[in-house]
Amino acid sequence: MVGKIVKGISGFYYVYVVESGIYECKAKGVFRKKQLKPLVGDNVEIDVLDQEARLGNIVQILPRQNQLIRPAVANVDQALVIFATDAPKPNFNLLDRFLVMMEYQNVPVHICFNKSDLASDEEQRELAKIYEKTGYQVHFTHALAGEGKQEILELLRGKTTTVAGPSGVGKSTLINQLQEGVVMETGSISEKIGRGKHTTRHSELIAIDGNTFIMDTPGFSSMYVPEIEKTDLRDCYPEFTEHQTACRFLGCVHIHEPDCGVKEAVEKGLISRTRYENYKLLYEELANQKKY
Repeated sequence: MVGKIVKGISGFYYVYVVESGIYECKAKGVFRKKQLKPLVGDNVEIDVLDQEARLGNIVQILPRQNQLIRPAVANVDQALVIFATDAPKPNFNLLDRFLVMMEYQNVPVHICFNKSDLASDEEQRELAKIYEKTGYQVHFTHALAGEGKQEILELLRGKTTTVAGPSGVGKSTLINQLQEGVVMETGSISEKIGRGKHTTRHSELIAIDGNTFIMDTPGFSSMYVPEIEKTDLRDCYPEFTEHQTACRFLGCVHIHEPDCGVKEAVEKGLISRTRYENYKLLYEELANQKKY
């Protein structure tokens, strides 16, 4: 029987099988010998030990499409990062950290600003303008009123999407909206995996339909990728690419060098100054952490 791991806690893995439900499984010892750990999002083959109690063993992990470092999950097609237009005001440094993490791991990203009712049309345009040159699509929702839900559902359809955002932005409200009419039996799942009221402590997959999943990840406040080198950071800013050819020096990191195409683009308004200032902060942070 083949299913997908939707949650893993303390050595137990909860595997969702379409039209059958959730099975509580342990991983066979062979995975430990191979130093291979099952991840949320893995497609797996299980042996059913007790059909009535929905107990089983994971006997095989099917080939992974990808594997993310942070969060430690597998088979992700895209990311949806959710901030609020206000209350709390968006922390652009934190948002850019998440975008860098996903860019470094080659995961496409959509940006969602929730609580659209708290921002005027002009304020929404200003928010979108920061990211218009990046290639990331920006969406606005008002989750409490259900506004923008259909647009987000279309983005998610047929994909596995990791959803992340800081606390207080309405992420849980939006996820609740997206789950209306889900195919999983929510009562039995809550009983089986002990889900709280959207207090996310572990990464968790939620099925919207048979091939559409959202992955709710714990709230983040200081994300970084320790594996990244400071000189690689520039490659995680897609809007820099077309302007780097104008840099005088090969390998320009766009900080102190003269005749820098990226800095000139910032001055001309072709690259968001907000994004560039966050780039400099992240660059210095990476440069300093290598000293210790």
